[in-house]
Amino acid sequence: MKNRVAIIDMGTNTFHLMIADINEGKHAIVHRERTAVKIGMGGINDGLITEAGAERALTALKNFKQTIDTHHVNRVLAFGTSALRNAKNGEEIIERIKRTTGIEAMIISGDEEARLIYMGVKSAMDLGPEKSLIIDIGGGSVEFIIASQEEIFWKQSIEIGAQRLLEKFHPHEPILSEEIESLNSFFTEALQPVFDQLEKHRPHTLVGSSGTFDTLSEIYCIRRDLHKLLQNIETPLSFGGFYEIYEELITKDRAQRMLMPGMIEMRVDMIVVACCLIRFLIEHHQFRNVRVSTYSLKEGVLASLAE
Repeated sequence: MKNRVAIIDMGTNTFHLMIADINEGKHAIVHRERTAVKIGMGGINDGLITEAGAERALTALKNFKQTIDTHHVNRVLAFGTSALRNAKNGEEIIERIKRTTGIEAMIISGDEEARLIYMGVKSAMDLGPEKSLIIDIGGGSVEFIIASQEEIFWKQSIEIGAQRLLEKFHPHEPILSEEIESLNSFFTEALQPVFDQLEKHRPHTLVGSSGTFDTLSEIYCIRRDLHKLLQNIETPLSFGGFYEIYEELITKDRAQRMLMPGMIEMRVDMIVVACCLIRFLIEHHQFRNVRVSTYSLKEGVLASLAE
């Protein structure tokens, strides 16, 4: 009998559902979907999930539950990350989810989130024996992992996700140069633990995991007439291509960003501050190349289950 599992990643910005069959250590993905829930919007910097955010979460999960039932899933694993982890009413929301949908979700630590992201990335690409810095920019937290294919040397989840940055530093459209300066000052302090480890381990490759990096890669490929396939799990990007897109993003307002081929609604608000973070990192450490993994936390859960 097939072991059919549903994995739900309840991110700060986006909720993801993946359904897969696991059989004798192998897996086949049978369904994927995502929806912009923005559970952290309006309350993330106060450590609160607003009632509107909770309602959006419950609506998304009710829809996921219908899909799960249609696919005759044996087991459901649902994970709450930064917004739920830091919210005073996080556990209360988890309880409401169980009451309303029957889904028993769990809130995971930042450390566990980073581990699962690593598992996902290394199942998408061969990191090789050299050290890479893996970065996953979520809405609530950013996970940094220095690792090779065989081992993690250091990992940390820092609560500086794009929804937090957006609400704190990016009130104007387009973003003002003073707001970018404020972000830079903030990053100087917030990223100190990362730069200490970059100095120690000296990784030469930056690996972007999913999210913002998916959208950057999509824009990059469209501009260069590179044809990505849906099943591609590593997609192209270059530092030159990144800077070209970044320079445009900081001069456009939301409506203009939406017109950029490859841009999607669920990324358009947060992509500016997320790219300010990426730019700050690559200006302060000498990376030789950049890679993009479409796999992240949920694929890491799947990889862990299939071991």
